[in-house]
Amino acid sequence: MLKKTFAALALGTALLSAGQAMAADYKIDKEGQHAFVNWKISHLGYSFILGTFKEFDGSFSWDAAKPEASKIAVDLKTASVWSNHAERDKHIASKDFLDVSKFPEAKFVSTAVKSTGEKTADVTGDLTLHGVTKPVVFKAVFNGEGKDPWGGERAGFNATTTLNLNDFGIKGPGPSSQTLDLDISVEGVKQK
Repeated sequence: MLKKTFAALALGTALLSAGQAMAADYKIDKEGQHAFVNWKISHLGYSFILGTFKEFDGSFSWDAAKPEASKIAVDLKTASVWSNHAERDKHIASKDFLDVSKFPEAKFVSTAVKSTGEKTADVTGDLTLHGVTKPVVFKAVFNGEGKDPWGGERAGFNATTTLNLNDFGIKGPGPSSQTLDLDISVEGVKQK
């Protein structure tokens, strides 16, 4: 009887450990430039301005068998805003919009992940921008995971959302420019 109890305890511990070991931690591959935080906003209703934030960092925890247990955190430097036009970038960084001297960082921290399909999920989290923290939902797509040519392992995702700038105390440059589309593409390197 005692032998069976120890065997059951050992098996239970092994299963519990295996379940906990399934989730893996990944560092977003910013060094290799395999990650992007891109944005798009209407310009007066006539065209779209596209840009990116060049300086950011982050990590995520991922388990394909339990996507709901996933977590992500991203921090970015607002002064790294880039739209391929130096004067416009200065204006976006100014007090008129991002006010990067007062709010040098923005961040996103997930609070929940809900599967919506085989490779899709809604990622809810707190976005802090312009000194305001609001819950937002990203529509995420799992691109894949596996080994890379350098002996590591990677996983990648894309996520999109639309922000109402007024929610973050930012007034867009015109009536058609009150929302901003964010498109985040990340490839993470599994941490050992």
